[in-house]
Amino acid sequence: MLNDFNRWLQDAVFKPLEDKKMPVMEHLVELQVRLTRAVIVTAIVFVATFFYADALVKWLRIPLQNMFVPSTLSWEPTDLPAVPFVFLAPAEALWQNVKVAGLFALVLSTPYILFEAWQFVVPGLHAQERRFVGPFAALSTVAFYAGVSFSFFFVLPFALNFLISYGVSAGFIPQLSIAQYVGFALWFLLVFGLIFEVPLAITLMAKLGWVDAPFLRRYRKWALLGSFIVAAILTPTPDPFNQCLMALPMYVFYEVGIVSAGVFNKKKRAPSGEPLVPAVAVAGAGGASGMSMPNTQDDDYVGVPTGGRRR
Repeated sequence: MLNDFNRWLQDAVFKPLEDKKMPVMEHLVELQVRLTRAVIVTAIVFVATFFYADALVKWLRIPLQNMFVPSTLSWEPTDLPAVPFVFLAPAEALWQNVKVAGLFALVLSTPYILFEAWQFVVPGLHAQERRFVGPFAALSTVAFYAGVSFSFFFVLPFALNFLISYGVSAGFIPQLSIAQYVGFALWFLLVFGLIFEVPLAITLMAKLGWVDAPFLRRYRKWALLGSFIVAAILTPTPDPFNQCLMALPMYVFYEVGIVSAGVFNKKKRAPSGEPLVPAVAVAGAGGASGMSMPNTQDDDYVGVPTGGRRR
């Protein structure tokens, strides 16, 4: 039944997408058309999200003074005092709404953008590549959304609560700029969405034969060091707390990528009953038993079959 389904999938879905051997200019025209469609769809979604920009900003403010409780699937207020928001430039509030609406429009349009990219590149792929690239693109979208959700519900409230409570305990009065807070929150969401792509990226490289599990295991120490270096660059604040919040999940997903690379990069081993004999030795054994070999002074010489003719 599985073979019948694969055959139907190949004939009904993949085969009509075969490359039609279009010239380069036609490929460029098709690329232009698909990019135009993606931009138009993103612009339409941006117009819709801009009308709800104030609501989106309010949603971004939820992790500031609330903690998500998984057992009840609800937000619980923390002990932090009320934190007022201020804007320090005349157009700062408007620009933050535009930024939030643009980022949410891009995130919501990602499935359609990936669909247009898939439609453009799929004619040039082989059948086995299409079977892998399609699910990989879908899983990458799901992983990005999962990373954004994980950051919004767990990482961002924990980081904000620690930083604000630390400042309050030091005797400072919390008063945040809307631009600084929105930039901090959006950057956290974006970075964690990309961190969740690490196992898929490693799996893709293993599938292409660029890396394998033993290679990745040898560089574990460097991966841990690189995770902290990248986290130090990506964190919007210089404190080591946020650096650890980004570096540790990054390294954990590196370990997950090692397991995934071991699964998808397994090489077929020869059966234990069949010895791995070089082809030259097999040819020599066959020549010794089935055909006469020329007499030479070197006993290790392996002759080449001459089609029955003898010198």
